Amino acid sequence: MEYRMEKLFPVYAMGLSKANVGGDVSLEILDSIVGDPIWDAVREEAKLEAEKEPILSSFLYASILSHDCLEQALAFVLANRLHNLTLLATQLMDIIGKVILNDRDIQRAIRLDMQAFKDRDPSCLSHCSVLLYLKGYHSLQSYRVAHALWNHGRKELALALQSRISEVFGVDIHPAAQIGEEILLDHATGVVIGETAVVGNRVSLMQGVTLGGSGKEIGDRHPKVAQGALIGASATILGNIKIGEGAMIAAGSLVLKDVPPHSMVAGIPARLIGHVHEQDPSLTMKHGTSKYQHAHHAFLQNHFIHI
Repeated sequence: MEYRMEKLFPVYAMGLSKANVGGDVSLEILDSIVGDPIWDAVREEAKLEAEKEPILSSFLYASILSHDCLEQALAFVLANRLHNLTLLATQLMDIIGKVILNDRDIQRAIRLDMQAFKDRDPSCLSHCSVLLYLKGYHSLQSYRVAHALWNHGRKELALALQSRISEVFGVDIHPAAQIGEEILLDHATGVVIGETAVVGNRVSLMQGVTLGGSGKEIGDRHPKVAQGALIGASATILGNIKIGEGAMIAAGSLVLKDVPPHSMVAGIPARLIGHVHEQDPSLTMKHGTSKYQHAHHAFLQNHFIHI
């Protein structure tokens, strides 16, 4: 199945590098040739909003229109959300900007994530609003910076950033966790992702999701979520278990065992209630199809009605 993102911006977001076009072409020249549709959309939307709401014009100029690229604008937005009396906004902007501008994987991910929010969240008005207002996007991109710092041996700074992300956004992602791209953290409040957790590409997680350990064991102890999975609100997934590709976890479920690919599970503890026919339920975000609702209702009746 050809993924629609490749049609939207097939070159920039798909990570074209010097190796693809010849070693003598610089990234700056490459970017000017290729362009950046996501950044263009953000800027145009910001201009329109500044015209409609003059009271926001200074805010929009400082956050978006005064910057040369999405990386700089994102660094500005995150720094101004995360700063406090001892972590100054100017310091954070410098750190975040340097990390993003020197990491092509992050540059690709911030665009694919932004499009994921725009495509999958029906309340999302624009690419501009993702950048400015959605804390799920902010916490995810802040994690990406912390993850890069962690991998470069700057673990104390990465942990300090994790702490601020948790305080400001209510999202606690360990900087050592591995998270793919095209990710949606919808609403995001209360999301917890542990140190050895792995989240594949094109996954959607609702608010309150926990990818946690099951005790005090050390080592590889957190869930592995394959691509395309959809995890419902307040679902808790514990231990070094596998959530298969394209699986769907019902809201409020407690998952303690592996979940097969393209299956639906629900309950406490979660049990198999059906199968998913879509390639990536994370993209359609259909938590409540009639077949799923019927299966979930029957499951609850059979297991909880006589408590």
